Amino acid sequence: MDKAKRKAIIAGNWKMNKTPKEAKELLTAIAPLVADADCEVIACVPYVDLAVALEATAGTNVKIGAENCHWAESGAFTGEISTGMLKEIGVEYVVLGHSERRQYFGETDETVNKRTKAALAAGLKPIVCVGELLWERECNITEEVIARQIKLDLWDVTEEELKNVVIAYEPVWAIGTGKTATSDQAEEVCAFIRAQLAKLYNQDAADAVTIQYGGSMNDGNADELLSKTNVDGGLIGGASLVAEKFAAIVKAASK
Repeated sequence: MDKAKRKAIIAGNWKMNKTPKEAKELLTAIAPLVADADCEVIACVPYVDLAVALEATAGTNVKIGAENCHWAESGAFTGEISTGMLKEIGVEYVVLGHSERRQYFGETDETVNKRTKAALAAGLKPIVCVGELLWERECNITEEVIARQIKLDLWDVTEEELKNVVIAYEPVWAIGTGKTATSDQAEEVCAFIRAQLAKLYNQDAADAVTIQYGGSMNDGNADELLSKTNVDGGLIGGASLVAEKFAAIVKAASK
């Protein structure tokens, strides 16, 4: 991390876990544990948990994010949620392009770009996820895959808008598998992402972007991963569902 240039961010991605009652209990436990954090702390929760999450974290330093949004302001999109709906209730962040959305629900770089633009237009801060499949890494095309995703997902995003974008590098082969990229692997790809941003914008703009690592970051490996210059935080899955584990990761990012 380089906190002199950019914000460190630890964001929990709860995925399809926790009822509203359970969400309130978990956030009530997390809030005091991270009250002195020297990094941004976010919980990205299921839609049905958003209202209770915002209520449970009112007056704390824990921000609330959603796990997706649609690109249209309204319309015949059954089951979708618009950026305006999220913004009105107080949501600040939104996860976009997660590999599970791409794998199971047909998300493409084009739709991720449309959602990213919509989120920015609404005043939300998108956490845009990129990452390679195991097969792509074994074929030694990680950089080509990541470069394509960065270019397409951020197409027509201005330098000014980029200030509100967070990038999450999540090697798909390390999500929910217990496998984790080594700290050197994480640093290599996060540094590559920053270099791509510098090409698309400029070095100052790239240096200001928070690039998280996701993919089985936990309380046991967070210190090592976060010690790397270009790893500016984490998008945390399973460990975000246990207050003590999530707090330990936040503590590592606060050093």
